[in-house]
This record gives sequence, structure tokens and C-alpha cells, in this order.
Amino acid sequence: MWILGPIGFGAPWLLLGLIALPILWILLRAVPPAPIVRAFPGVALLLGLTDDEAQTDTTPWWLMLLRMLAVAAIIIGFAGPMLNPKSGAEMPGSGPLLILADGTWADAGDWRLKSKRIEAALSEAARAGRKVAILRLTDLPSAGEDLPFQAADAWSARLPSVLPQPWEPLSDEIADFAQGLTGSFSTLWVSSGLETPWRADLLGALESHGDVRVFESGRPLLALRPARYLDGKLQITALRARDEAPFEAEIEAHGLDPNGFPQILARATARFEAGERMADVAISLPAELRNRVSRFEISGVKSAGAVALSDDALKRREVALIAGRDNREGLELLSQLHYLRQALEPSSDLIEGALEDVLLANPDVIVLADVAKVSEGTVAPLLAWVKGGGLLLRFAGPRLAGSDVSRDEEDPLMPVRLRAGGRSVGGAMSWGAPKALRVFAQTSPFYGLDVPADVTVAAQVVAQPDPALAERVIAALEDGTPLVTRKREGEGQIVLFHVAANAEWSSLPLSGLFVQMLERLAVSTRPAVLEAEDLAGQVFTPRQVLDGFGRLQDAGNRPGVTGEALATGALSEALLPGLYAGEDRAIALNVIGPDRVIEAMQWPARIVVEGLDVARETLLKPWLLLFAMLLLAGDVIASLALSGRLRNARMAAMIGLTAVMLAPDMAQAQSDDAFAIAATSEVVLAHVITGDAALDKIALAGLTGLSKTIFQRTSIEPAAPISINLETDELAFFPFLYWPISADQPRPSQEAYVKLNRYLRSGGMILFDTRDADSARFGGASAAGKRLQELARPLDIPVLEPIPDDHVLTRTFYLLQDFPGRHLSRDVWVEAAPADATRVEGMPFRNLNDNVTPVVIGGNDWAGAWATLPSGAPMLPVGRGYTGERQRELALRFGVNLVMHVLTGNYKSDQVHVPALLDRLGQ
Repeated sequence: MWILGPIGFGAPWLLLGLIALPILWILLRAVPPAPIVRAFPGVALLLGLTDDEAQTDTTPWWLMLLRMLAVAAIIIGFAGPMLNPKSGAEMPGSGPLLILADGTWADAGDWRLKSKRIEAALSEAARAGRKVAILRLTDLPSAGEDLPFQAADAWSARLPSVLPQPWEPLSDEIADFAQGLTGSFSTLWVSSGLETPWRADLLGALESHGDVRVFESGRPLLALRPARYLDGKLQITALRARDEAPFEAEIEAHGLDPNGFPQILARATARFEAGERMADVAISLPAELRNRVSRFEISGVKSAGAVALSDDALKRREVALIAGRDNREGLELLSQLHYLRQALEPSSDLIEGALEDVLLANPDVIVLADVAKVSEGTVAPLLAWVKGGGLLLRFAGPRLAGSDVSRDEEDPLMPVRLRAGGRSVGGAMSWGAPKALRVFAQTSPFYGLDVPADVTVAAQVVAQPDPALAERVIAALEDGTPLVTRKREGEGQIVLFHVAANAEWSSLPLSGLFVQMLERLAVSTRPAVLEAEDLAGQVFTPRQVLDGFGRLQDAGNRPGVTGEALATGALSEALLPGLYAGEDRAIALNVIGPDRVIEAMQWPARIVVEGLDVARETLLKPWLLLFAMLLLAGDVIASLALSGRLRNARMAAMIGLTAVMLAPDMAQAQSDDAFAIAATSEVVLAHVITGDAALDKIALAGLTGLSKTIFQRTSIEPAAPISINLETDELAFFPFLYWPISADQPRPSQEAYVKLNRYLRSGGMILFDTRDADSARFGGASAAGKRLQELARPLDIPVLEPIPDDHVLTRTFYLLQDFPGRHLSRDVWVEAAPADATRVEGMPFRNLNDNVTPVVIGGNDWAGAWATLPSGAPMLPVGRGYTGERQRELALRFGVNLVMHVLTGNYKSDQVHVPALLDRLGQ
């Protein structure tokens, strides 16, 4: 590379050809020699005559100049000129190059610019012949593993799958990585700009191995703390990394409207004053809308840190309070409802009235305080409300103890049968002294709560012994007597406190433990701060998770996490930010904690921090060759004009016009050369880019894992898989395409469908994967199935059928009967067999589908089962234990059969091989 100001030359030695231009000028002037002029008297007789063809005695100087310019343009064009070249000085050092990106949520807002910066570095490294390794600090190699230095072109194909993650690396992981670095290499650090405690140590370690250059965005870094409910309003705190000039950010509250459609339910503006890095916003919403809010976002910022998910901590529950008849009017401190109001009013919306009326309001919880019997006409609707997900909370009292409810047979509205009377200090079933509470068992929802020593019980109703009693007790006294029992009914539950809700029978309603127990039962709003003790012993299942860009996605089959891990909030690949559901509550795990602050990175003075702006390299060769062709076309026209034959120059003009039209195609062909070489040098598997970053990452990782398996088990040696764009990339290079289907992926253009149909007709295969365990049935149930119908409608797909037992796919390499991925559905669809396909006597199978089936359709999420991390470990879980690993093995075998099928065709169905196959089978 030779740089001359803003222009560089890839092959500068070709410029030596410009030295020959003066020699060429002299030759064109001297050959042929000019005619000698002789005076001849007879010429006077020719005066006045015209000649259709004329020839000059010398070439005009302007025509000579035109030709010299054309030759010079050709020489300079083939010298590889480019505008804004990336010089060797752009990258530090001359050996291996490590491109290091933080790869956290803080990078997501300007990841497009950072990707362009990395692309520019890869292009420069490719020209310099340097080995490159691209790493994210959120996905570091295992201890003892060398940096993955490879050719720059190999990384270019994988760059679209390098995306930011919604977590930050741990200090211990960074320290281990820094200590394990070996060898000499230069580093380009694409920083997020977020201050971290480990950055200085890592910088020192990198500088000990070579030069370091840092690139960082100048955009403001913003984040959101989780929302809180305080003083009747939603309180949200916005954060920024720098405290410079005043700044405003718009906060949006998202949720479902009454019709079930996603909407922005409210907006507010966070105003940062000069010198401040925090701004508080208060949003006032009625309870109905507040309960619909699912997340808060900073408008225009695509980052997981700019999203705050909401959970039960913001949703005030509607609680209906109903008490039995109390004749002690005016004695407020003896009323059970008084204690319940004091415990629930700060965090719940209370409803009071007749049971028949409150059922019409469909509350979240109904509390029956010392209600002995429910009218017969109300039992059925109340039980239906419980089974639909309601919580019926009952408290004992004198009326319940004196009634005959649940004596002989279990009342449907009670969790256990009760003995007649009750138990009290000094009574027939007396205690010598009030009893304290036993420590809550691990199976209890109250596990982890501290039991105060001063909480005692003097009277209670007693449960009848029953085989199911032990599993229904969730709190007991120190002698083992049940204090709180619970029974599940459908999606809801019925809970009985065997004591009254006032202080007559126990001191429990006077303690803070009473409020905590109600919170654990999801009677009131949750506390915003998670405590490990409160969540201990519980397992939470992820419902939805956030990616690095702040997009909320279905969690799929991700395993559950313990309450202790959820309380720590230590995000990682195993614990993503998102919404987690427990036994009786939902918890939102956000990137930014309630006490988190963010700060901009302060680099040492020796480090020059550069921006992300990349001056695009522009190849000038096509334009110079086009200019040369125009000059040559002008030369033809000028020569014809000088010779008087311009009237016959139409053909020459058409030739010149054709050359002009072909010039851009030549440039495009050059730009496609690298892609064509990468795709055809070895067998390469490819997947279709869907636009969903997480889905594309899994697809690429899945094909990587399948390629490694094929390399290890067969004679095929696939290269690294490639992500292809249907709009711009050529498909003919790939024997096999994996196309995962998501509900919202864009529809290809008409030109892309033309390429797809040409690909299918020329022998290519596409594996469509709806990833829904084939519940779609081509549009019958899932959104992915309906989207598959829409996407596949313009394709030339033959008649399909479920794969028969004797299809060649069951034996191309492995003998298979099922085709699992992460799901176990047996229904996989292939091209239907010909109507006349019959089994020949003596053959173990029919000769089906003489050609390779062009499409295979299923929903088992095969890429998820194939996918591996760079370390070689599985990326996603499959099943449980040995059964899950066996399922993953069968998924890999199915992938091997697919690739062997598309590469070898149906040779195993050829009757020529039947005798040999029968002999090997011992028949």
C-alpha cells in the first residue's frame, strides 16, 4: 500500500507504466511519417471537388492528448487507487491484532458504528496479511485457551453474529483472562465508555504485550433504575455517565391497553441539570393503568440498560375484605378488619362489600375474616374464581370455631377439616402457656422469614388429622400444630390462618411478621429490593429475557434459577435480565440495580481515545476504467469525424454505450470475489439472516457445532458457516441453508424469491425450522407457523408429506427413527413420494424421491440443539441429564444425515447397492 495524501494505491508498481506515456506520444507523432507536399499544376483541375473520406497528414494534438489520458487512466486504474485508504498507521504494530470489544449493554446504543470500525480494521488487516482475533469481554475464552487468531477474512463472515450482551463481565473473569495472555500482539480496544474497576488492570496487561489503541463513542451513556411505587406515584430514576451540560431524556411506560395491544401508556421527561448524573421522574397513573405497565424505556436508546422491567413491586393488588357479623360495635381495636386494613392499605387497593358484589369486581384476593359459612348460591362462583387464579384467604375466629364447618368431610372452600371447638390456654384442649411459632420449613412460602420470639398463639382452630394434612401445612407452632394451611385449586389457592386476624387469639397481627407473611402470599405489593432470605429455597422460571439491545424475548426452554441467585443479581449467560416467575410471585431482574450509578471511563493521559467515525474507503478503479472507456469512445467518434465517416459511426457509439453500462458490473464482480472464494473453497453451511440478532446468533452457533461434528465423524471437512443475506448474497454456492422462522421476520423481496426458487430448482436444500415443536402445523397454532406460510407461499415447493419410515434421510449416514432437536416432535415434512413408489420384493425400502428433497420443514429447534460456545460446550440446554444428552446426540445425527443427503443424493436408494446393503445387514 502506497499512500499519497487522501489517495492510496494497492499496486503502486503499475504506476511505472506512466513513464511510457511520453515515449508513446513520440511514437504516435512519428509513425506513420507525415506525407511530403509536392506542387503539381494539375491539382488546379481538382479544385471544388469534395472527398467523402479525408485523412489528416498529422494526428491533432488534442486527439493525442485524449489517447494519452485514456492510457493513463487505465494504468492508474489497475494500480488499485482508493479514496480515504486505511494506512498501516491506523493499526498499532505489525504482528497479530487483537480487536477487543467490551460487548456489554453499554455498547448496544452505537453498536452499528462500532461494527463499522471493526470492519475497517479487518479490511486493513486483510490487506496487510495480519492474523486477527475478535473478542468480547462478555464472552472470553476459557482459562488456558489461546487467543483465536485467524485470517481477517474468516472473521468478516462471522462479524454479524458478534453482538453486545445484556450483562457486564466479572472482575475475577477479567483478571484470569489478563493473567493468561501470552505472546506479542497489538490491541484495538472498542470501549463502551463505562467505568469499571478492572479496566486499568486489563489495560496494563494488554500494554505489556504490545501497542494499544482505544476507540470510544462520544454519545451520552444513559440508563434506568427500576421503578418504585412511592406516595401514590411511580418514581423512576434516569442515570447518565457524564455530568456536563443540561440534558433531557424522555421516559416511556409501555404495556398492554385494555384491548391487549402494546401501547405507550405514559411519557415523562427526565431533566439532567449541569453537573448532575441522576434525574428523577414521577408518573401518576390510575391503578388500572399502573397494573398494565410492563416496562419503562428511555426513548430512542436501544440498550438493555435503558430498559427497566416491572413486576409485582409496582402492581397494587385489589383485595376484598369481608368479615363475619360482629356485634361489638364501636370497638375498633377488636375488629379483625381493622388489623387487615392497617397491614394492607399502604400497598393494596381495598374493596369492601357483600361477597356476591365483590366477585363481580374480580379482585386478586378475597379475605374472609371469621366467616363460618358461605351461602350455597355463592359457593360455585367463588370456587370458579379460585380455580381461575384467585387467592381465597381465610382467618379463624369465634364464629368459625363454633360452627360445624369441615367436621366430617372437607369443605371445598377450606384447605383442611377442622375439629369442633378449638384450642386455647385454659380450655378443654388447653396449653400450659401460649405457644411460639416454629421456624418455617424450606417447602413453605414463608421460608427465610425471621420468627420473633414475642409472637405467640393463645388460641386457634385445630385441623383434623388427615393423610393430606402434612403437605398442606405451611406454618406451624413449636409443638407441630398447624398454624397456616394451604390447598391448591386449579390456578388458585385457598389459605387458612388458624388464628384470628385481631390480637385476641395471638400477637401475630401486632408484629411485622404478619405483613411479611401477607406479602409472601402475594396479598399486597412486593418490596422493590430483593433479599436473599426472602427468596431462599425457591426456584424461579424465566418467562421473558432481555438481549443486549433491550429487546424483550420469550425465554424458551431456559432452566430455572434459585431465589438466592436471583437476589444477588449477578447477570451472566446463565442469569439474563428478564422476568422470572416463582410459585406465587413474578420478579423482574434488571441490568441496572436500584442503587446503581454509572460513570464515564477516565483513560490515562498516555492513551489517546479516538472516535468511531470511519472515513469510507472508496475504490477508484471502476471509475477510472469507466473514464478511460469514455475517452476511447470519444477517440473513436473524433477519428470518424476527422475521416468524414461520422455518418457510419452508430455502431461505434453503441459499443461505447455498452462498455459504459458494463463498467459498474465489473466493479460489483470484484466486490463479490471475496464472498465467492470464501463460500466455494470448502463445503460451507449457511443460515438465512432473519433480522433477530439472538436468533441469528443461535443459528450460526448451531451450524458451527454441526460443522465440527461432520468434520469429526465423516470425510467431509466443512469450513466455518456463513450468515447470508437473501437480498444481496448469491445462494448457489451453498448446498444447504438453515432458515429459522420467527413471528416478525421481514418478507424477502421479489428478487430474493427469484433467487430462492432458482436455488431450489438447481438442487439446493432449505431446512425451515419454526422452533415450536411443530405445534404450528403450517399455521394452525403458533405465530411462527403462520409466518412460515406467508414466507413460503411464493416458493416453488413440491407436495409435502411427513417423512416416511423408509425415506433415505433415515439412513444416509446414521440409521434413525426420530429427528429431535431441542424438541421431540416426530413430524418432519419432506417432498412427497411419487404416487407409483412401491416396495420391490427383496428390498428393505422404496426408491423414494429420485432427487434430493428441496425442503425439509419442522419445528424441533435443531440449531438450538447443535449450537456450541467457542469453548465447545453446548450453548443451550436440551432435556435433563443423560436423556437430554442422548436427545442432543440424535439431533446431531439428524444434521449429519441432512448434509450427507444433500451432498450425495439418494445413492442409498439405488438398487445397485441393495445386495451389498442386504449382505451387511446379514439378510
